[in-house]
Amino acid sequence: MKVVILCGGLGSRLSEETKKIPKPMVSIGNIPILIHIMNIYSKYGHNEFILALGYKKDIIINYFKNKEFKKWKIKLVDTGYKTLTGKRLLKLKKYLSNDENFFLTYGDGVSDVNLKNLINFHNKFKKVASVTAVRPPARFGQLEIKKSLVTNFDEKNQINTGWINGGFFVFNKKIFKYIPKLNTMLERDTMINLTKKNQISAYKHSGFWQCMDNLRDRELLNAIWKKNNNKW
Repeated sequence: MKVVILCGGLGSRLSEETKKIPKPMVSIGNIPILIHIMNIYSKYGHNEFILALGYKKDIIINYFKNKEFKKWKIKLVDTGYKTLTGKRLLKLKKYLSNDENFFLTYGDGVSDVNLKNLINFHNKFKKVASVTAVRPPARFGQLEIKKSLVTNFDEKNQINTGWINGGFFVFNKKIFKYIPKLNTMLERDTMINLTKKNQISAYKHSGFWQCMDNLRDRELLNAIWKKNNNKW
């Protein structure tokens, strides 16, 4: 299966890094997070990538031009500077027209999600889209309080209530029917349309997941990598 990775956003909440380079090229352990993400898919035998470029696209293009990845087939597609995620995917339609299903994820998050199980889940439910649902990381410890007494002091990495979009999607080719031709976000119009039609299923992943949304997240991921505790 082909893997689409959205690499064109501005990454403004990580401006300390993204003023100079696109967010997918920000390094974790001296390796761009984009390569970490590609390695996740490659581990499961998925080695054909379509990178949707935009902001500072030349840096990503030059990176792959100057390095050799023998087992990977990589297509670099300029999807526009100000293009939103829905429109970026729509611009890739011609490269995916022969594929029944394909992966899509963002260029700023890593996980130990089992992609084989994710595909099986998608095939079982036969919906247009499957999204990997994850527990949001806890930025602060959670306290459980009864009558002014702390009954539980939880310093776990993830909170235990609620699920969020963790990326790592599987889409059927029918997805393109649900994307407006206007410059819209995949996560809004398209996903809302799919929800109304009962065409999106959630694969619940309780393992490791972490996005790199800001400098704190980058420091956390680097600390994990430095300890050789490669959770993804």
